[in-house]
Amino acid sequence: MSSTVDLLVLGAGWTSTFLIPLCKERGVSYAATSRSGRDGTIAFEFDPHSTNPQPFQSLPNAQTVLITFPIKVSGASERLVKLFEQAHGEGPRTAFIQLGSTGIWDGGPTLKAGGHVWTDRHSRFDETNDRAKAEMELLALAPEVPTTVLDLCGLWGGQRQFRNWISRVAPTKEALKQKGSIHMIHGVDVSRAILAVHAKFDRASGERWLLTDMRVHDWWDLASAWGEEGKQPRWVRELIEEQGIRALPRPPELIGRAMDSREFWDAFELEPVKGRLGEE
Repeated sequence: MSSTVDLLVLGAGWTSTFLIPLCKERGVSYAATSRSGRDGTIAFEFDPHSTNPQPFQSLPNAQTVLITFPIKVSGASERLVKLFEQAHGEGPRTAFIQLGSTGIWDGGPTLKAGGHVWTDRHSRFDETNDRAKAEMELLALAPEVPTTVLDLCGLWGGQRQFRNWISRVAPTKEALKQKGSIHMIHGVDVSRAILAVHAKFDRASGERWLLTDMRVHDWWDLASAWGEEGKQPRWVRELIEEQGIRALPRPPELIGRAMDSREFWDAFELEPVKGRLGEE
């Protein structure tokens, strides 16, 4: 395909429900893929083991390619980039964004340090994690190929509403007792971050970024507000009495992992606009 778009989204899933409207609003030309080619998308499925560039020939040239699906196969990140380039040799130089997960810091060396630890994008992570290894592989292509990774925390917005998860995640007082911090980001802010990187890729190339809404949310605080009457709110009241907690939310030092995403927002001169869970 010889046409060119500003942004090519590989995998039109949940994120695209926020990203595509924002592209339209800002006049950013785009194309998106799905396995079936539904809803006007291009039918495309990435085979992480294949070395055949033919499936990429149906894709347009793009200034930036956004990879929304996880890659876990060794060598697959580099293959995706190289196969796209082979199929689009006459097109513009393309930059690549991989959406990742802050899960690469779960259980990693940073979290095994003694005492409370803040995690930021420079913190050590679990290098045995398959997604982390694929991210490192992608980032290693820079600067020859502009690449970056946006590691996202918990996603919410649209059909993904936090208040609907309370009863499932904390069905008993004991389960709720074990809950500490949680980090979230709205689909609108994920989309704003993607377009910020697209517009100023020179600030992002070769870098891994950690994205949250710049808040450390407390499960007890949220369960108290949105739990089922007579259950989670009551259990929270009992728990704060038992543990001598005077008010909610509990401070990060008491509830475990705390993530610091300020560096991304500073680098791209943005602020999250969806910082209140449940307020669309």
